[in-house]
Amino acid sequence: MIYYLKSLTFAQPYWFLLLALIPLLVFYYFKRRNKQQASLQLSNTRWLDINPIKTLRQRLFFLPFTLRMLAFIFLTIVMARPQSALQRKKVNIEGIDIIMAIDVSGSMRAMDLKPNRLEAAKEVAKTFIESRKNDRIGLVVFSGEAFTQCPLTTDHKVLKDLFKPIKSGMIEDGTAIGDGLATAINRIKDSQAISRVIILLTDGVQNRGSIDPVSAAEIAKTFGIRIYTIGVGSKGTAPMPIQTAFGEQIVRVPVKIDEDILKKVAQETDGQYFRATSNKNLEKVYQEIDQLEKSKIDVDIFQNKYEEFLPFALIALGLFILELLLRFSLFNTKP
Repeated sequence: MIYYLKSLTFAQPYWFLLLALIPLLVFYYFKRRNKQQASLQLSNTRWLDINPIKTLRQRLFFLPFTLRMLAFIFLTIVMARPQSALQRKKVNIEGIDIIMAIDVSGSMRAMDLKPNRLEAAKEVAKTFIESRKNDRIGLVVFSGEAFTQCPLTTDHKVLKDLFKPIKSGMIEDGTAIGDGLATAINRIKDSQAISRVIILLTDGVQNRGSIDPVSAAEIAKTFGIRIYTIGVGSKGTAPMPIQTAFGEQIVRVPVKIDEDILKKVAQETDGQYFRATSNKNLEKVYQEIDQLEKSKIDVDIFQNKYEEFLPFALIALGLFILELLLRFSLFNTKP
């Protein structure tokens, strides 16, 4: 992608200090003019109330001086050496491929994040997607099993729309972290991007699936895929909607997150593990990942400079000539 930018610069801008003389010149001009005006004493000034019609010379009396000041300004611009700089920017943008793997197990309905863990994760993930305009992003969801909700795409509007139907219970319950990772790896392993990343978010402990999370991380490492893991949920207990004989009730249940496994997965692939205990914490986690994984942008700049004093010099000369013509014609006071 190539951009052309044209700007005006000055090689010797210190000449603009001369413009500070303009107020002094104006002051001297009016002071000198007042001294040249004659005075007359009158006993009665009623006859002066009549408004005489001003001649063209009277109406344009200050024009020569104004032209001289304008010519001085343009001459100062000439001395400052205006130059136009034509820049040609060649921008090479190579995005990062990212797969977001999100746990949709029943425990993601816990309400320690508002309105619950899953909805909070969806909203923050969509905000993250909006900040990654140059990247291809895909989505994998997992619970007792895993599947691809959206393959890698740059159509972020479609991707965000595919977050809407995601809910707990949409697939068999459980927590198959290894299967979620394996599905994400399978979706990104053949990518030619300069950086390939998986962001895995879960709130539980591996209790389903056929693939161990650490083994999946080792596979990711062989493909040069980096994994960021996020453990979401408060520490201790969390309020959870539970179906009882008396209807759905909110009860506090223990929070169990296998942080050791999540840390090993991240360390194995040169990633990082984060713990998010609130909506604000989760936002900060994604912001930090956003800073860690920036798109690569190469910018080659080619610049040519051209002297642009001639138009300003011609304007200054034209103003001087016009002032002289007026001074020796319309404003000529000699008989």
